[in-house]
Amino acid sequence: MSQEHQDVKTGTTTVGIVFDGGVILATERRATMGNLIASKKAKKVHAITDKIGMTIAGGVGDAQQLVRIINVECNLYEIRRGQEISVGAAATILSNYLNQNRFSPYYVQLLVGGVDTGGPSVYSVDAAGGATLEEHFVSTGSGSLTAYGVLEDRFKPGMTENEAIELAVRALRAAMLRDSASGEGYNVVIITPEKFEYLPEDKIAGYLPPAK
Repeated sequence: MSQEHQDVKTGTTTVGIVFDGGVILATERRATMGNLIASKKAKKVHAITDKIGMTIAGGVGDAQQLVRIINVECNLYEIRRGQEISVGAAATILSNYLNQNRFSPYYVQLLVGGVDTGGPSVYSVDAAGGATLEEHFVSTGSGSLTAYGVLEDRFKPGMTENEAIELAVRALRAAMLRDSASGEGYNVVIITPEKFEYLPEDKIAGYLPPAK
């Protein structure tokens, strides 16, 4: 990785949680440029198929370009093979693309999660092209250490959809309280075999813990 990319500092918090029947992908909405809050409404969760989503952390331009690329690749896969792409295959396509460009890298860390014939799953994909299947949950970004503290403490296998949403929001809230690069609200996506749903803000508010 070039020195220029090593010196770039970005901040965000993203969370992926596997629950009984689906996946939650969640992020906060602050975009920063050093000490400047560049945007308070950044969209960091994107649909790449009807049943697969991707969160982004890192360079905004790099991430948006990768969203466009993987959208096209997933559509081509379905046209050529006559079947929906799996979560693992989508993560592999992204990892291969990133690995091929590692000497002039995309400065990103991605989560790819969704539901296929094998059930729900979430993968972490790094800038060098490494793709890791995460068994239960994962977090990326500058607030991830704080988020992991909540996830490690409160996750349990076989969580319901509501329990997983509450845990994702709680983990993000903890990160937002301690990480200056994370804030401005929540983006929460629920992915099951029946739906790909962006949770409205008024419903997210119902999952927030009481203010201390």
